[in-house]
Amino acid sequence: MNSTKIAVLTLLVILSLSIVSTELRSADFHTLKIGDVMPDFSLPGIDGKTHTPADYRDSQLLMIAFLANHCPDSQAAEGRIKKFVEQMKGKSFVLVAINPNHPDAVGIEEMGYAKYGDSFEDMKKHAAEQQFNFPYLYDGETQATANAFGCLATPHVFLFDRDRKLRYQGAFDDSRFADPVTVTSTDAQNAVVAILAGKPVPVEVTKPHGCSTKWISKKQQVVDRNEKWAHEPVSVEMIDVAGVAALCKNGTPKLRLINVWATTCVPCVIEFPELVKISRQFGNRSFELITISADNPDDADRVKTFLEKRGVAMPARVKRSVSDEGRQTNNYIFSGANMTKLFDVLDPESPAVLPHTVLLSPEGKILWRHNGMVDGDQLRDAILESLGRFYQPE
Repeated sequence: MNSTKIAVLTLLVILSLSIVSTELRSADFHTLKIGDVMPDFSLPGIDGKTHTPADYRDSQLLMIAFLANHCPDSQAAEGRIKKFVEQMKGKSFVLVAINPNHPDAVGIEEMGYAKYGDSFEDMKKHAAEQQFNFPYLYDGETQATANAFGCLATPHVFLFDRDRKLRYQGAFDDSRFADPVTVTSTDAQNAVVAILAGKPVPVEVTKPHGCSTKWISKKQQVVDRNEKWAHEPVSVEMIDVAGVAALCKNGTPKLRLINVWATTCVPCVIEFPELVKISRQFGNRSFELITISADNPDDADRVKTFLEKRGVAMPARVKRSVSDEGRQTNNYIFSGANMTKLFDVLDPESPAVLPHTVLLSPEGKILWRHNGMVDGDQLRDAILESLGRFYQPE
């Protein structure tokens, strides 16, 4: 299957998830209309305080921006939002961000552009790393605020005047990319400038673009997908030094994460769930996890059983790409007697101690290496440094 067909299929899956999520929101859901009064809320912020609209009563304008940690559109807009907040210092304007998503309704497959999920604790980490200069509140527990506003996606912004009546709602701007050069329309910002100048809002309503709100009613879908994944078959093959060397050359468009491990290695066993999570998380992008077991080749059945119980099956896109390469699996057992030779071709700088993990570029260059148990966040940083946190213009 060519890359165009794969991209179309991936898009259809994403769209289907968005449609289902839309269907499962509450029965009384509707998006606020121009002139509607702002709904009340009382939400915890990452600053440890509870925030209400009264906290911002002195500001003429209050913009509520629904954002999410996991969404590439939302992450792409963060830099421009921060810049606008900085530009508006000294003016009677406040922007408050709210995360509308229930973290259990975000599937791991939907986090391919993110280091963090949408939990409250992850919000704190994400905001700190991205240096948010605005309040960031959590609505994921009840989603009552997102429902009252009619939050369709992240990002979705609502601008209220002194009387807290809605004057603008929709997209922050018209680009899903991070580069400001790709922005051609800044309707939300234009609305702020116009109202502060006593002028009519040029465009009052636009269509928000981004990731659909992840309502708690979608949680069972995530559970069902995880349950199905846990029963996916896993195949294991033997590999020699020459085979390892060929994998290390890569030569595909994908990043390759190669982990050398063994069922008898306690740190290997402990870290394995994190590797599986990362494999699924980035499985719809140009990324694959390859495991090489250092177990005795006679113990192939035990290795296979271990891998199946940990759900290390290949994501569909990875499976197709592996097949296109003429391979059958991404899980191997080293057949050689001398482990040093394996590490010599994999990573000459390795101490040849398990577990050992390397991240390879498409050209086979080692982008990241680690001996011992991996730190998931550090590994995600390394992966996202190459793959990026945003959609990229062609």
